[in-house]
Amino acid sequence: MAHHINFNEKIGKHSFFSTKEKAWHNLGQVVDRYPTSAEAIEFAGLDYIVEKRPLFTKVTENHTGDSDTDIIIPEVMVPNYFATIRADTDQVLGVVGNDYEVVQNRDAFSFFDAIVGGGDGILYETAGALGKGERIFITAKLPGYIRVGSDDVIEKYLFLTTSHDGLGSIMAAFTPIRVVCNNTLHAAVKNMTNCIKIRHTQSAKERLLQAHKVMNLTNTMSEELNGIFNRWARVRITDKELLKLVQQAMAPSREVLVKVLNDENMDEYSSRFINTVERVCEYGFSNETQQMPTTKGTLFGAYNAITGYFQNVMHYKNDKAKLKSILFGNGFNKTQSAFNLCREFEKNGVGDFIVN
Repeated sequence: MAHHINFNEKIGKHSFFSTKEKAWHNLGQVVDRYPTSAEAIEFAGLDYIVEKRPLFTKVTENHTGDSDTDIIIPEVMVPNYFATIRADTDQVLGVVGNDYEVVQNRDAFSFFDAIVGGGDGILYETAGALGKGERIFITAKLPGYIRVGSDDVIEKYLFLTTSHDGLGSIMAAFTPIRVVCNNTLHAAVKNMTNCIKIRHTQSAKERLLQAHKVMNLTNTMSEELNGIFNRWARVRITDKELLKLVQQAMAPSREVLVKVLNDENMDEYSSRFINTVERVCEYGFSNETQQMPTTKGTLFGAYNAITGYFQNVMHYKNDKAKLKSILFGNGFNKTQSAFNLCREFEKNGVGDFIVN
């Protein structure tokens, strides 16, 4: 499976580090202790500068068909557009407009430090660069836990990703991770989202200084999720109800769901949907991580069946696609839908099918 971790040919290393144990791709540097932000940047090979340089073009006109008489038109600057260049390798990372402001990798780490008051208590666990270095990501463990029951522990993480290709915002997300199975438990508490997005504009640096908003988000969400998950661990759900909840959460559309329930002619989407539901339920019923008292036959277990499917069962084109899906793609959307359905079940049980 392709990993897309950047390989820096100048230093002969992959741009990635993980703390204490190798990551799933077995690449990069393994560090035996939690590094500071400055050390993490170096361990991950992210200590490069990205420059915004003017774009130029040139046109070759051949009037005779003879290459020896080609007329070379002087270079012409492309107005209002620039190339983002990785200064240490001179690789082009993207094309951006006038308003785009480069946020250096060090500034991104400084953002993390600011979230917890200068780095006190934050533990950098992984960081790296994808592709040519156009996208970087950082994960950091925050102090404290969410504990469901007596033995089920959920660690609190912040995930930050930013790009240098003009195709994405700076994004900081609160990501609870259930230790026993490494499930990422996305959740939207009330009307909040679990992430903050910041555009690469002239105000980007100023907005990065508003890091207290992210910390407030994590504190509020972790407190509310602690109560929600512990309630769900006490709510019983039958196998039939679990199937119905999974069908609602995983349906690609209301039309496909209705077609399957009414035993209408199966098409490619319907067949794929049926297979997906079966795999989610199989994980929910039989995976060893689903046998804990907090999960077996509970609403919390039903929620974990869906999040666990995207994390541990579903096949992706490559690991970059997996990262994108789980954090802000289809996997993210489906687990958010599952969270909302579980909240509805807690109140009313599984009622009529409503596809979000």
